Amino acid sequence: MGAAGTRKKVQRRFKLRGFTLKVDALEEVVSFLSRFPDAEDDALDLLIDEIDKESLKSSILDKEAVRRVVSLLLEAEAAVDPASAAVSSRSALRVIDAFVVPRFQYDPIKKVFYERTGQLPIHGEAGDKADLYRDRHQLLLQRLSRDKYFSRSSFDFEMSEAESCEITPVQSLIGCAGRRWIMGVISQLEEGQFFLEDPTAAVPIDLSNAKITSGFFVENTIIVAEGELLSNGIFQVNTCGFPPLEEREASLSLLMGLDFFGGGVLSTEETLRLSGLEKKAVNDMFVVLSDVWLDNEETMEKLAVVLDGYDSVEIVPSLFILMGNFCSRPCNLSYNAFSNLRAQFKKLGEIIEARSRLKEHSRFLFIPGPDDAGPSKVLPRCALPKYLTEELQKHIPNAIFSSNPCRIKFYTQEIVFFRQDLLYRMRRSCLIPPSTEETSDPFEHLVATITHQSHLCPLPLTVQPIIWNYDHCLRLYPTPHTIVLGDRSEQKAFKYTGITCFNPGSFSNDNTFAAYRPCTREVELSALES
Repeated sequence: MGAAGTRKKVQRRFKLRGFTLKVDALEEVVSFLSRFPDAEDDALDLLIDEIDKESLKSSILDKEAVRRVVSLLLEAEAAVDPASAAVSSRSALRVIDAFVVPRFQYDPIKKVFYERTGQLPIHGEAGDKADLYRDRHQLLLQRLSRDKYFSRSSFDFEMSEAESCEITPVQSLIGCAGRRWIMGVISQLEEGQFFLEDPTAAVPIDLSNAKITSGFFVENTIIVAEGELLSNGIFQVNTCGFPPLEEREASLSLLMGLDFFGGGVLSTEETLRLSGLEKKAVNDMFVVLSDVWLDNEETMEKLAVVLDGYDSVEIVPSLFILMGNFCSRPCNLSYNAFSNLRAQFKKLGEIIEARSRLKEHSRFLFIPGPDDAGPSKVLPRCALPKYLTEELQKHIPNAIFSSNPCRIKFYTQEIVFFRQDLLYRMRRSCLIPPSTEETSDPFEHLVATITHQSHLCPLPLTVQPIIWNYDHCLRLYPTPHTIVLGDRSEQKAFKYTGITCFNPGSFSNDNTFAAYRPCTREVELSALES
C-alpha cells in the first residue's frame, strides 16, 4: 500500500474509534507504522488501543498526544511483535475500578438511557436515595416490557383480559376486580407489614400462600406478582417471581454506543478482531483466591505452596486475583496493628518476588474484603489504603489495587468480581423459604437472585449500606459473561442461562481456590490437601 493509502487507512481507523487526527499527528502515526512493514495493521490496532486508554481532553489528537504513546510503546519494546505478547499483556486485560463505571438512567417517557455526567457526590441528598430505588425499578421494568409474556400488542384484540400478563401500576389497582399482575419493590413501610411499592403507589401484600420461583425473596428485591386486591385493601399474591432475564445480546442490541460496563465502546470491526484473539488465548488463566489472611502463618505457608506450584508449570497464569479479608480479624476502630499489616503486605511482596517467573509474566490484582481496612463498610469499597500496600508495590511494581466490586474486560469478555459474605446474609434476610421445585442448592438460588435483579447486592440498606449515588456500580446489566462471588461459604461453580458464576471458597478456612480459563470460560475448583 502506498503512502496515500496508508494515510487514508489510518484516518479511517481512528475515525471508527471516535478520534480525529491533525496533520502532524497523522505523520507521527505513519512514521510509527513504517517501522513494521509486515505487521502494519497489528501495530495500528495496538497504537489505537493505547491511545484509547489515555486521559485525553479532546477527541482531536495532536502530535504530542500521539508521540507520548508511541514513545511508551517503543521504550517498552511492546510493539516489536504486536500480534503476540504486547496485545496479550497490555490490550487484552483492563481492570475497571467501580468508581469510574459510567452511570446511566432510563427515561420512561423517551424510552432511552442517558448518561449522568459530572462528579457524583459520595454524601448524597434525600432525593438520591429515592433515585436509587427508582433507577433499579425502571431498569427492570424496561427489560420486562420487551418480554413476550408481559408485552401486549396494540392490535391484539383477541387476547382476553384474563390471558393478559400486562403489568398494572399499583395506583391503578383501586377499583379493579379480578386477577392482576403488578411489579414493585418489597418494602416494610409498617412494622410487620410488607408492601409492594412502585413509583405510583404502595399496596400491602400477603405472601403467605404464594407460589414462588427460585431465588431469595428479601426486602428490597423487585418482584412480579400475580394476584388480586381483596376488599380489605391487601393484595393477595398467588404466584410471584423475579423479572425474567434478557439475553445479553438482546440487551446490547438496544444499547449500541452506550458503555454500561466501563471498558469502552468497541466498533463491530474491533469486536470481531478481539473475539478472534480471545479464542486464540488458550494459555491465559486467572487464579482466584479469597480470604488470604496475611497475619496467619499457616495461610502464608499454603499460599507459598500454591505460588510454587504455578511457578513451576510451563505457562504461568496471566493473572492472580487475591481477595480479602487480608486479616484474620476485622480492621475496625479497635484494630491497632496497621503497621504489622503493612509489614505483612511487604512480606507477601517478597514471597511473590522470589518466584521470578510469576513476577515477570503474571499480574496480581488485590480486592478488599468486607472487614478490611478502609473508610467504612459501605459498598462499593475503595481500594486498599496506600499506606498498607506501598511496600508490596516496591517488590511487585505491576500489582493492581482495585475496588470491591471490580470489573475486568478481557478482550471482549466482561467479568465481575465481588467479595462479600452474601449467601449467609441473603438466607438470613429471606422473607419466605426458598422454593425447592427447581433446586435446593443455596448457591444456585443466590445466582438466580442477583442475575434476575441485575444487581450484585439486593439486600436492604439497613443490612448492607450502599453509597446512594454509586449504586449503579453494582448493576449487572447487560449481564456479564462471568461473575465471581468471593464468599466464605463452600466453593461452587454454576452456569446459569449462559452466565458462568463461581465462588472460589475461603482459602484460609478451607484451603480452596479456583482457576478460570477465559478462553473457554471453564472453572477448575481446586484445594490443597490438608
